[in-house]
Amino acid sequence: MPNPKNKPSTKAGNSSKKTTAKKQEYGAKQIAVLEGLEPVRKRPGMYIGNTAHAGLHHLIWEVVDNAIDEAMAGYCDLVSITLLPDGYVTVEDNGRGIPVEKHPVTKLSTLETVLTKLHAGGKFGDGGYKVSGGLHGVGVSVVNALSSDLTAQVKRDGKLYEQKYAFGKPKGNVKSVGKSKNNGTIITYKADDGIFSVTEYEWDYILDHLRQQAYLTKGLQMVITDERDPKKKRSYTYYFEGGVASYCRHLNHHKESKQEKVFYVEKEIENIKVEIAVQYSNEYNENVFGFANNIHTVEGGMHIQGFRTALTRSINNYARKNGFLKEKDTNLTGDDVREGLTAVISVKLPEPQFEGQTKAKLGNAEVRPVVESVFGDYFSAFLDEQPQDARAIIGKCMIAQQARQAARAARDTVLRKGALEGITLPGKLADCSSRNPADSELYIVEGDSAGGSAKQGRERGFQAILPLRGKILNVEKSRLDKMLANNEIKNLVVAMGTNIGDLFDVSKLRYHKIIIMTDADVDGAHIRTLLLTLFFRHFQDLIKQGFLYIAQPPLYRISKGSKVIYAYSDEEKDKYVSELSKSVAVKDVEKKKKKKTEEDSDDEQGVGEVVAGVGIQRYKGLGEMNPTQLWETTMDPEVRTIQQVTIEDAEKADEIFDILMGSEVGPRKRFIQTRAKLVDNLDI
Repeated sequence: MPNPKNKPSTKAGNSSKKTTAKKQEYGAKQIAVLEGLEPVRKRPGMYIGNTAHAGLHHLIWEVVDNAIDEAMAGYCDLVSITLLPDGYVTVEDNGRGIPVEKHPVTKLSTLETVLTKLHAGGKFGDGGYKVSGGLHGVGVSVVNALSSDLTAQVKRDGKLYEQKYAFGKPKGNVKSVGKSKNNGTIITYKADDGIFSVTEYEWDYILDHLRQQAYLTKGLQMVITDERDPKKKRSYTYYFEGGVASYCRHLNHHKESKQEKVFYVEKEIENIKVEIAVQYSNEYNENVFGFANNIHTVEGGMHIQGFRTALTRSINNYARKNGFLKEKDTNLTGDDVREGLTAVISVKLPEPQFEGQTKAKLGNAEVRPVVESVFGDYFSAFLDEQPQDARAIIGKCMIAQQARQAARAARDTVLRKGALEGITLPGKLADCSSRNPADSELYIVEGDSAGGSAKQGRERGFQAILPLRGKILNVEKSRLDKMLANNEIKNLVVAMGTNIGDLFDVSKLRYHKIIIMTDADVDGAHIRTLLLTLFFRHFQDLIKQGFLYIAQPPLYRISKGSKVIYAYSDEEKDKYVSELSKSVAVKDVEKKKKKKTEEDSDDEQGVGEVVAGVGIQRYKGLGEMNPTQLWETTMDPEVRTIQQVTIEDAEKADEIFDILMGSEVGPRKRFIQTRAKLVDNLDI
């Protein structure tokens, strides 16, 4: 965001100058035609998202997807992924093996066609894969294009075939190099470090993704091995016969379940395979994960709509049939029946149509009635056959209904009555003069002292300050009605303008930068965590759209004479102290120490300690900074450092928040004990 104090001029400027440059020709010669894999190397981001962390790992997913296609077709039950030294990766499956005979269209071997032609593969033609994964279908050819070295080996027809590539180009023809009793494909590649800015694979990230794929492909065994360090070889094997039922249990393994038995159904209708698992817990949040051909549909789609419709209808029908809801009672809403719900909805279909900004929303209209019918019929039967689980689920939903009604009343009192009385903004909020959300920032500041400094040091034109008194409520353990009784949360909701719950509207957000600014100590970290929990559980769209940030105040103020430097870590402090102290003689050090003792006026905060003539002040809190220092270090858009909050893995984030902020003590204790040694410098 540009600094409103230094906005660029809106005058015509260069646009009014006469054009003196020679006109460029625009004809057939100016139209570039990229052949083969050249488009991939020219614009890799179009095919794998980016050339950093996500894009690097996407190469593994593309090769693994080919093996999963074989598994979904019933020809493969084992996939091995191995990380090798020097950046190499091997993916091996025991499927049918990529054909090697000459392709009738390209006149090349089929293996070379698959590795060098975009959109070539079994998922595009008749008689190939009935169902296939992969979002774009570009597959292993993109991996080949973006690898400096790739070797493809095929076990097929009793022989072992091999072909080598460099930067997407074959180094020779396919040749037989031996015999093989088994079938399968082995791809070994090294990502091109001339294209990728990140070349180090992240072990935990790979495990999480491949575990999810194993859950979604029932009966497939995945072996992931790390051989990058011969002294620290490690290996994991994933195999889940229970499919998404096992996945649902995994998602809830640290929660208190309301069901003795996980609901599970698997059925195929009209070439659409539906697999659904459902389990309720004592939590207040909804966790629904949708997949289409093993692709995580983070924006939902028709399968999720069908599921939700059937869920609400089935529970209401059961509640009325069995007397839980009387004739005068209103029906349970979708929000009521989804509180504490964990569900995995996986559909597999021949021609998935994805839409939305991230291409992760399923648009096939024919999927909705199929999911609605399958889940509605089987879940209704489950409720009838499992009366104890049914009573627990209905009881949970009815308590949620009562809480929702209480929360609506509390919200109406807090927000609507406040608006009528003309107090739409909390009194503690120091608002900015700008009414353009895109130019406006809201600092959520810990404590009145720091809030006072921030109010004085800010740029009033576009920066608003909201001080918080103490620690806000832990919303992981609270419903909405209790939350809105908390003054600090209430003030924040009113200040942002988005409302909350089923009335939440992100378009009414008053500030497009919401910045959490807390002290650099344990209490500050706790307050920051409580705020992040609030945003993750109730304002997740603000995170997804990039509106939430964390300020990075300095830890040290380092001074020598009139020179002042701020350090944001112990490493920076040591570096600056070393640089500033080199030119200081011993007698100068003693002289400065004497002067400091006599006058005690080095600066208005005090240097804290003097090392080799360099004053060092450790900031324990934002309140120790005067307004000018707070602006210069933490609030000035020209020099400040702020971290944008993102959600890379919603499943993992949900688990972490539930462990650290939930009501179960055991999982939190285990989490802390297993990670205690990872803390380098604990500030107590």
